[in-house]
Order: sequence, then structure tokens, then C-alpha cells
Amino acid sequence: MKKIALHWQIILGMVLGVLVGLIMTQFDGGNEIVRDWIKPFGTIFINSLKLIAVPLIFASLIKGVSDLKDISKLSKMGGRTIGLYLMTTVIAVSIGLFLVNIIKPGKSISAETRQELVQNYSGDANKYKEEAVKQKESGPLQALVDIVPENIFGAASENKNMLQVIFFAIFFGVGLILIPEKKSKPVKKFFDGFNEVILKMIDLIMLAAPFGVFALLSALVVESPSIDLFKALIWYAFTVILGLLIMIAFYNLLVWVYTKKKPSFFINGISPAQLLAFSTSSSAATLPVTMERVTEHLGVDEEVSSFVLPIGATINMDGTSLYQAVAAVFIAQAFGMDLSLGVQLGIITTATLASIGSAAVPGAGMVMLVIVLAQAGIPEAGLALIFAIDRPLDMCRTTVNVTGDAAVSMTVAKSLDMLHEPKIKDWDDDYPKK
Repeated sequence: MKKIALHWQIILGMVLGVLVGLIMTQFDGGNEIVRDWIKPFGTIFINSLKLIAVPLIFASLIKGVSDLKDISKLSKMGGRTIGLYLMTTVIAVSIGLFLVNIIKPGKSISAETRQELVQNYSGDANKYKEEAVKQKESGPLQALVDIVPENIFGAASENKNMLQVIFFAIFFGVGLILIPEKKSKPVKKFFDGFNEVILKMIDLIMLAAPFGVFALLSALVVESPSIDLFKALIWYAFTVILGLLIMIAFYNLLVWVYTKKKPSFFINGISPAQLLAFSTSSSAATLPVTMERVTEHLGVDEEVSSFVLPIGATINMDGTSLYQAVAAVFIAQAFGMDLSLGVQLGIITTATLASIGSAAVPGAGMVMLVIVLAQAGIPEAGLALIFAIDRPLDMCRTTVNVTGDAAVSMTVAKSLDMLHEPKIKDWDDDYPKK
């Protein structure tokens, strides 16, 4: 296995996981065996990645910001990063709206299927509606308030509070820049060493990646809804996946035009992170691997990757935004509604802003979708129409989110002359050899 590239190991684990899941569904008690004896290993794998997500963001951002030694560099990098993220999000939403208006997947749902879906998933829809109501009632500037934590230890205790951890880490790094070097040096050395330890932990966790995704995919297969519901939603899924593939092609084009790196170089470098994003449906859980691949395999300077990627995992949700645009118009079509150009432009604005506040965890896009639906005057009950196929699509859109983060990090690095030849490390490179 050591001689096989990591992305092929992960693909092998995914394929075997799907096959085992399909085989086990054919036996009485097979589903329970997968849930009780295989799924826990997938959960352990995701938990181990989530375990180091906050320490990684904390250490890498403080190191990255303090390495800049100049606040003007920070503002330049931050402006370019956020500008690119907003641009790619608007492009993603626009692609989604264009495709859903051309393909019109909502027209293919019959009244009977619509009623069945609403009945089966109305409970889940109500849960997300309640979450969305809380967010809407909190006021227009609540997202800004939520960025500043009242207690950093409380913020660091939940992966949903990534923006708060990012804010504190950047603030801390700025503080390190502004004090005399003699006093900042010991603190900086500590975080440099701390960051190296976390990166080495990522290398160790990735040794278990093929087995982790095997367990995750096996469980997903045995827990999937009936195939009849999937058939009813095939055109909707096709529209979303086509849009996501166009976005990946756009990222490759962006990297190729701006950095002169071939698409094959970009895809080979980021593919293990893409596959992990597909398996976990979580940008936050994938972040440690994304950072390792972008820094070591794509040649992005650590100063850039440690700043751009944690922010991207929180505010850059291109795949989620595209899906929200498609889902909103799909639900409107299923209910026989025709959306005007003005309403669809409103969807672009709302989906873009909603993506910034969306947590980098599975299911967060659903809460944001309720807000998009409400803004466009589309019945929130229609949310139930897409639940049957949401998990597989969540896996696909998370893959696009991660790919977008990597593409933007390469573009920002190139603009700052911080893109160099890759320096690949193995998990035991720093271990003393006898």
C-alpha cells in the first residue's frame, strides 16, 4: 500500500466501502453489522480530523500573520483573498441559476411524488426552519457580532465557531508583529514548533484515511433512502452536479491562466483533500489535509496557505452557494412558481451573503437555504423535496468548496510572489534515523 499514491488508496477505500455496503444490505441484519461494527471507525476518523482543526487554525494563522512582519502585507493578502472568494461565489450562484433555468428539473416532479417527499421529510424541514428563524431574528449585523468571541476557550471548544478562532488568531498575530522582536521571538518560536507538531499529526492521521473513508462510505450506503425517491430527483441531482463540475473546470482554468500550472498538477496535488471532503462532507474536517496538500504538493508558501485556507473553510462555500441557487429555483418549479429576474438576482445576493456565515460542517447549507427560500418567497416546506438526495450532493459540493479554497490560495500566492516548487514530506521524514 505504501507504494500506491494516497489518492488511489482513498479511492480504493471508497470503492470497497460502497461494495461492502451494497453486499451487506442484501443480508438480514447486515445493516446493523455495518452500523455497529464498521461505522464507528469512520466516526473516529472524522473526529480525529476535527480534533486538530481548531489547534491547526490557531497555530498556523498566528505563525502566518507574525511571519509577515508588516501589517500592510496582511491587508494586501486579506483584501485579495476576500475579493477572490466573493467573486468565485457570485460566479457559482450565477452558473447554478443559469443551469436550473435551462434544464428546469422541477418540472419533472409529479404531484404524487411531491406529496410523498413532503410527508416523509417534513420533520427535518421544520428543524432547519427553526434554526433559520433564530438567525433571521438576530438582526442584520449579528454575523459581525458573532465574529468577536467573548471567551476564546469557549469559542475553541466548538468547530462551528471557526470565524471566532480565526479572528482571535489574526488579532494575536497582529499583536506579535507590533511588539519588539526580542519579546515576540519566544512566543513565535513556540507557535512555530506547535504548528510543526500539528502538521505531523495530520501525516499520521492520513495513514488511516483509506480505512476511514471505507467505513464512512459503507455506512452511507446502508443508511441511504429508497432508490424510488432518488429516481424522482435525478434531474435535480444532474443539474447540481453539472454545475459543480463546471466550477471545478473554472478553478482549473483560473490556476492555469494565472499561475501557469497545468490542471493535472493542480488536481494531482489536491485530490486527496477532494476525496476526503467527499467522504466527510465537512470543509472543517478536511482543512488539515487541504493545508498539507496545498503547502507541500502545490507549492503555496505557508504564510499564504495558513491565512487563506482557514478563512476559505469558513466563508468560501462556492459549492454550497451553487446548490442553494439550484435548490431554490427547483423547489419553485416543483410548486409551479415562475421567478422573475429581480427575484433571481436577489437569490444571488442572499446566497453569496449566506455562504459567508455558513458553518463548515455537514448540513449547515440547509439552514442557509431556508433563508434564501424565504427571501425569494418560496415555500420553506419545499425543503422536504430535496432531503432524500441531500447527503450525496453535500459530499459533492464540499469537494467543490475545498477545491475553490486551494485554487484561491494558489492565485493569491502567485500575486504575492509566494508560489514555489513543491517540497513533499513523508510522515517519518523528521524522525531520527539510526
